Amino acid sequence: MQTNLIDSFKDTPEGREADAILRTCVHCGFCTATCPTYQLLGDELDGPRGRIYLIKQMLEGQPVTGKTQLHLDRCLTCRSCETTCPSGVKYHRLLDIGRQFLNQRVGRSFAQKVVRSLLKEALPRPWIFRPAVAAGQLVRPLLPQVLADKVPTAAAGQSRGWPQSNHPRRMLALAGCVQPGLAPNTNAATARLLDKLGITLFEAREAGCCGALRFHLDAQEAAQDDMRRNIDAWWPHVEQGVEAIVMTASGCGAHVKEYGLLLKHDPAYAAKAERIAALTRDVSEIVAAEAERLKPLLAAKPQAPLKLAFHSPCTLQHGQKIKGVVEELLQAAGCELTPVADPHLCCGSAGTYSILQPELSKQLRDAKLAALSAGAPKLIVTANIGCQTHLQSGSATPVRHWVEIIEERI
Repeated sequence: MQTNLIDSFKDTPEGREADAILRTCVHCGFCTATCPTYQLLGDELDGPRGRIYLIKQMLEGQPVTGKTQLHLDRCLTCRSCETTCPSGVKYHRLLDIGRQFLNQRVGRSFAQKVVRSLLKEALPRPWIFRPAVAAGQLVRPLLPQVLADKVPTAAAGQSRGWPQSNHPRRMLALAGCVQPGLAPNTNAATARLLDKLGITLFEAREAGCCGALRFHLDAQEAAQDDMRRNIDAWWPHVEQGVEAIVMTASGCGAHVKEYGLLLKHDPAYAAKAERIAALTRDVSEIVAAEAERLKPLLAAKPQAPLKLAFHSPCTLQHGQKIKGVVEELLQAAGCELTPVADPHLCCGSAGTYSILQPELSKQLRDAKLAALSAGAPKLIVTANIGCQTHLQSGSATPVRHWVEIIEERI
């Protein structure tokens, strides 16, 4: 694709990156076939190719309006289009750049500003979010449906505790921002599982939100501050030889693995960010690497087959390019996986998308739940807290993190 970006932008780091991405696109349209919003709305501008054209026109100096903002806002950033693209277009990076450029030129309504500010300021701070969840559980019936759907039951928020271990092999875990309040057992179950595999898992208290939440709400500078804080919290442990930084939320994992890219122009943090990204592993990668240690543990505690459906989050399969790994681990643990139609499609959670675009999000959720429930599973399991709470909001079938299932079966 030929480009003619405006002079004030083309020689900036973002301008050079956007130009390189635009030039890789060959207009083939394969991306539209796997775009969830294009499938729902049937509008070219609500598919990747159309959004690429909108961003190109904007970066070339053509007028931008709220209509441009609407179509870019509707994108889930699921990256299914990247998996499909034969040219390797880094669409999500172009979208990040385009949204930031647009945000400087097109304002938002007062209501939008308020909602986005609340999301940016409250969700990344556990000391605000946890009490809010507890309060939400008390008044759940009185909340608007879009918020009530996000509040877990008290039972869902229980943890069985962390093991007290001190193995020579040590790994860091990211607690994150919303997961400790919504599903504290996820990291605890991971710690118990890794303990049985001879690995001590621990969290750095100073670490917090990975930065993805603010980054995708057009607060990229604040998001970079979140990233720097985490790097500072983890760095002493990296210097002491920690083996890996384990992500139990695939959304966080996809973002932290890009720290090197997102901080490459920061001379104080670029090298450290690259090192952090290189150490970051999804928990499925860690457990799969320990498969030979896991087998005898599973054999020693044989259990009846468990029928379940696995939802692979977009951040796992499209963002981190991890496919089939969790499924193999579950099958090795004696689980029967039911078939799921169109597993590449997004469930509609997408960070704060389910709050900001509730109608589209609900349509995608209901379609995903229909696919997951078709085989009548006893459980639905996934790998990301956002997907977990979003799917649970529309399903009577329990939705859990897959690592809990493995840990319970050894």
